[in-house]
Amino acid sequence: MATVNQIQFRLKLAKRTLATASKAVTATKSRVKRLEAELKKAKAAATKAKAKKKKPVAKKKPAAKKKSTAKKKPAARKKPAAKKK
Repeated sequence: MATVNQIQFRLKLAKRTLATASKAVTATKSRVKRLEAELKKAKAAATKAKAKKKKPVAKKKPAAKKKSTAKKKPAARKKPAAKKK
């Protein structure tokens, strides 16, 4: 069986652990609330931006100019004259 001092020591440790966990839970709850508020604002802004954004009107391209279909033949190269000995 544990002595009185041992039980008191364990009780202190348990209370300290509980206090630490309680602080962590409180901090986490407030963080969750803040993040949920941010999410709500971001969703509202996204839907507002989506409603504001309209599809751009497609511009018509100007008609392409027709090119003559006849192509010029490239100039023939002259062969160098043969060297005489």
